[in-house]
Amino acid sequence: MNMSPRIPVVDLEDGWRDVLAGVAKLKCILDGSNVVHFVPDEYMHLYTTVYNMCTQKPPNDYSQVLYDRYKQALDDHIESVVLPSLNEKHGVFLLREIVQRWEKHKLMVRWLRRFFDYLDRYYVTRRSLDSLKDLGWSSFRDLVFDKLKSTVATIMIGMIDDEREGNLIDRPLLKNALDIYVEIGDSQLNYYSDDFEQSFLNGTTDYYSKKAQTWILENSCPEYMLKAEECLQKEKDRVANYLHSTTEPKLFAAALFELIDRRAEEILNKENSGCKVLLCDEKTEDLARMFRLFSRITDGLLPVSKIFKEHVIAEGMSLLKHATDAANSRKDEKKGVVVGLPEQDFVRSVIELHDKYMAYVTNCFQSNSVFHKALKEAFEVFCNKDVVGCSSAELFAAYCDSILKRGGSEKLSDEAIDESLEKVVKLLTYLSDKDLFVEFHRKKLGRRLLFDKNTNDEHERILLSKLKQFFGGQFTSKMEGMLKDITLAKEHQSSFEEYVSNNPESNPLIDLNVTVLTTGYWPTYKNSDINLPLEMVKCVEVFKEYYRSDKQHRKLTWIFSLGNCVVIGNFDAKPVEFVLNTYQAALLLLFNEADKLSYSDIVSQLKLSDDDAVRLLHSLSCAKYEILNKEPSNRVISPEDEFEFNSKFTDRMRRIKVPLPQIDEKKKVVDDVNKDRRFAIDASLVRIMKSRKVLGHQQLVAECVEQLSRMFKPDIKIIKRRIEDLISREYLERDSENAQTYKYLA
Repeated sequence: MNMSPRIPVVDLEDGWRDVLAGVAKLKCILDGSNVVHFVPDEYMHLYTTVYNMCTQKPPNDYSQVLYDRYKQALDDHIESVVLPSLNEKHGVFLLREIVQRWEKHKLMVRWLRRFFDYLDRYYVTRRSLDSLKDLGWSSFRDLVFDKLKSTVATIMIGMIDDEREGNLIDRPLLKNALDIYVEIGDSQLNYYSDDFEQSFLNGTTDYYSKKAQTWILENSCPEYMLKAEECLQKEKDRVANYLHSTTEPKLFAAALFELIDRRAEEILNKENSGCKVLLCDEKTEDLARMFRLFSRITDGLLPVSKIFKEHVIAEGMSLLKHATDAANSRKDEKKGVVVGLPEQDFVRSVIELHDKYMAYVTNCFQSNSVFHKALKEAFEVFCNKDVVGCSSAELFAAYCDSILKRGGSEKLSDEAIDESLEKVVKLLTYLSDKDLFVEFHRKKLGRRLLFDKNTNDEHERILLSKLKQFFGGQFTSKMEGMLKDITLAKEHQSSFEEYVSNNPESNPLIDLNVTVLTTGYWPTYKNSDINLPLEMVKCVEVFKEYYRSDKQHRKLTWIFSLGNCVVIGNFDAKPVEFVLNTYQAALLLLFNEADKLSYSDIVSQLKLSDDDAVRLLHSLSCAKYEILNKEPSNRVISPEDEFEFNSKFTDRMRRIKVPLPQIDEKKKVVDDVNKDRRFAIDASLVRIMKSRKVLGHQQLVAECVEQLSRMFKPDIKIIKRRIEDLISREYLERDSENAQTYKYLA
């Protein structure tokens, strides 16, 4: 039997002597001496020596001794070589030396672990001891790092402060030095955090506290913010270049607190350059920078948005004052009435103001909801104030009328009309009395449609579509019905003309155009049973006969106040065509039968009220076109006056429109709206109580206000009165135990 040769026992001191020789050569290699690197045979000899010393049977198993001497060898090297070299250096030179020594130490540990690989893999693992890497790094940490960490941290913080002052520093060296703090803790960051980061952050706070105190005194608000933003960006760059990534939020927060948070009020209210001044001077770039900075601090945007809101309110109130002054300056000195309402100028200015500050919200403030809210609240303040006795609802309706009316003051292309209407609708969202706008707009829409004054039906539909999109179908249903009526009216007219052509005996021999309206869609119009001349009576009867043949179960109510006629006046000089209101035409036709008529004759024959008679006679005898002569010859109509046909009348025009002074219908519109509001409040209260059955007074009022606020802002006192009315009509009753609670009566 062949026996394997017996491996001789390696003596401890002999084996360790060989290991120390390898360690000595490794030191020479790391120090850069002209020594040949390890060849495979040398490496295998050292590895085998350690292997044999660890695998011998007791008492020759030297594993623990080798583990201890491995640590001791590293400690001896540090104490004899590393520490003396470090103690000789200071400042940046010390930093550079410790970085080099750490790199060499890591290499040394890596090579020694190769020599002691068997020990590390078996003995250390079985005994749950620190690995040879950890043991080697702990030598450097205990003997070098712990002694110098404070000094090194101070040097690095000083270098960073130098860089903040604009000096160039060795960034790679700084990064390598900081990596020691990370690596020495085996990437746990506890050494980095405790021994460097905390001191660094404290230093940062002190640095920027002093800088901020100086800058706020020496610089304007824009200059200060520019410096602050540059500093914050540079701190981010420092993290990217040499600091650990976990430092960024802490570093940024520390710098931001000192530069912005602590100085927020001083920055915003700085004299001659604060936020108000930036808004007044339209410094959009600086405002955008302010937003970027203040958005990073807790609730930082609230004071900025407050100043923004106050500024917009001030601008809006300035427009309001300007419009009021302009209107007052245009008052007629004798009558004390406004000659031309400034609604177009005011509304146009409000639209421009909204465009301007919406651009601020979008571009400078990045469409932040806080600024959208501030803009909304600001416009709600001055958009709900009256201008020279006119509500904003009336002004917006008048502005829409000027855009959509043929011959209006606004001469715009189709695209410009669409854009203007879109902007007006957005402004309507700020009105609290949207229902009042609807009623004014409906009145003006009716006049445009009935007198064929609208530029384009499509524009009317576009506006209604936009209103419906923003406020719902309830907002536009009646106006949509008005447009539908006009379309149907054209079909009715065609049918009526066909009827007349098929029934010659019914032909009134006068061109007649009748518009049939649905009562529920259109505003209420003043109507009186005037005595029409026979020529007009025949026209009315012919159309009634036609309509009964087509719509048997519908009732026609004639609104003569909305009609107009073309009447030819035969004067001595030449015949002239007059475009007149139906009432004006009826009055003039009386003079076919008599040359002179008294005021009382005219009133009795036409059955006119005194108010209507004064308006009609004034328009025909005292206004621009004196078709009738009045005695006595003055401009005041009285019951004693007499009138005769002015045969000497002449004018260079062959066709004249004789205007009739408009009746101020504002009060009637407001009364109609208030009436509709009472119905809306009743309906809302009943809906709420029907679903809740029992509800307290405060909650009922609150829910009612919430439901109705989309169209108007209901008055709490009116809601209370409507509740009392519903109780009296037995829709609701008070709870017997609590008078502030109501019950719904089914």
